[in-house]
Amino acid sequence: MSNTGNLRKMPVELADPVRYQLLLGETHIDVNPSIGKRVRLEFLGEINCINCGRKTKKSYSQGHCFPCSQRLARCDMCIVRPDTCHYHLGTCREPDWGDANCMQPHVVYLANSSGVKVGITRRSQIPTRWIDQGAAGALPIAAARTRRIAGLIEVALARHVNDKTDWRRMLRGEPEAVDLAAKRDALYEATSDDLDDLNREFGAESLVRLSDHDAVSIRYPVEEYPVKVRSLTLDKVPAIESELVGVKGQYLIFAAGVMNIRRHAGYKIAWHT
Repeated sequence: MSNTGNLRKMPVELADPVRYQLLLGETHIDVNPSIGKRVRLEFLGEINCINCGRKTKKSYSQGHCFPCSQRLARCDMCIVRPDTCHYHLGTCREPDWGDANCMQPHVVYLANSSGVKVGITRRSQIPTRWIDQGAAGALPIAAARTRRIAGLIEVALARHVNDKTDWRRMLRGEPEAVDLAAKRDALYEATSDDLDDLNREFGAESLVRLSDHDAVSIRYPVEEYPVKVRSLTLDKVPAIESELVGVKGQYLIFAAGVMNIRRHAGYKIAWHT
């Protein structure tokens, strides 16, 4: 069976194991049934912006053409560094988008992906964000009124815990089990003054410590983890034909290497099973 279309980020569903779909244009393809089978993923030589649809020789900001990457708020650097959100200064590229996405309740969380890390996400993106990062477990630890406040909490916590995922380590296997609740309590103690300062600056309801949540465990559909992680990109390898041995985060794990789907958003491909 073959399907063609422009790649987008894989839709996910929290199940045991996680259920993945390959999104090609408007076509949703269940990926899990293909695990353990030989598949062919072929680049058809065309990249289209995931926002405006125009052809582009190079993809920017995970699937955008250059003009859109410079115009859209979702491509601004404050998306990577939420503590630098400048909506309150009146300089947001798209205030309506900022209202709908940044000026909304966010959650600060701990995740165990390549080790314990701190991160933030909109409340509506739980547990999708955790799955996209390949976390084996995650725990909400604070609620924030806006993305910027959540980013400032993250900065304070990141002085004591990592705020990035080592994707290669994440793809080599399951991380060592960690008591995320104990880690949360230790971080509360270490950052108590910083969090109190943020409450005073933004108001008592702007930041709420979450101490009564349970950690969520996540299992991925992986039959075999690679001993050595080899990255495959369609710019260098226009066709991948190999056994699909698993999916984790936003990566397809082939016997021949791993492919980052978000890195290839907008690429027009054919998927053969």
